Amino acid sequence: MVSGAVRTASRYKAGPVGGGESAERDVVLSFVGPQAKVQKSGMLLPQNLPERSWEQIGTNLRELVNSSAWWLADWLIYGEAAYGWRRYKEAIERTGLDYQTLRNYAWVARRFEHHRRRDNLSFAHHAEVTRLSPPEQDYWLRKAEQQKWSRNELRRAVRASLAAQNDTAEIAQDGAEQQDVPQLAKSAAAERRKQKVTRLTIELSASQLEYYSKAAAAHGMPVDKWVAQMLEAADQRTPDQRTA
Repeated sequence: MVSGAVRTASRYKAGPVGGGESAERDVVLSFVGPQAKVQKSGMLLPQNLPERSWEQIGTNLRELVNSSAWWLADWLIYGEAAYGWRRYKEAIERTGLDYQTLRNYAWVARRFEHHRRRDNLSFAHHAEVTRLSPPEQDYWLRKAEQQKWSRNELRRAVRASLAAQNDTAEIAQDGAEQQDVPQLAKSAAAERRKQKVTRLTIELSASQLEYYSKAAAAHGMPVDKWVAQMLEAADQRTPDQRTA
C-alpha cells in the first residue's frame, strides 16, 4: 500500500540513514510542507496560511495516521516471523502501545494481502470486514469506496446485511419445521394403523366360546370381529359407565 502522502515524500531528499534532525525534517515536510513547523508537542502554523494549504495538511495527516496502522502491523508481522514471539515485548516498549492493540493491527493486516488493501479507505474500514470471507471483504470495501462511506456507514451497511441474512435463515427454518408437521401426522396415523393390527390372544372355555359365537352370529359377524368390536366399545365408555 502506498499512500499519496508517502508518494509525496519521494520529492524530498532524505538525509543519510541516521541523519538525525535532517532526516526527520524531510519526513515531516513530506506531510505538512515547508509552511508549518512541527514539534513533538505540537504544530505551529503561519497566520497567513492559505485555506487550501491548511486543507492539504489535514488530508496528509489523515493519510499519515491511516498508513501508520498498516506500517506498524507489517513491521510487527515481520518481527514476529523473523525473530519470534519474544519480539512482542520489544514492540510494546518501542511503540508504547499495549499488547492487544498491536495484536489487532497484525490480525487485520494478515487478513489483507498488500494488493487487496485500498488506498482510498482507512485501516478502520478494513478492520470492519475482517471477519467476513475474502470475496465478501472485497465486495464491501469496493462498495464503501464507490459510495464514499465512512467507517460507521460501512459498519451499518454490513450489520444490516447480516441481520437480513439471519432473518431469511430463520424463515427458511420455520418453513422446514412446518413441512415436518404433515410428516408427523402421517407417522401418528401409521402408528395407529399399526396398533389396529396388534394381535390379542384370549383363552376361552368351550362354553364361553359357544356363547360368544352365538352372540356374534346374532349380529352377523365372525366371533373375532365381534369380540374386537365389544372391546373397542368398552374402551370408549367413560370411567363412570365402566363401573356402573
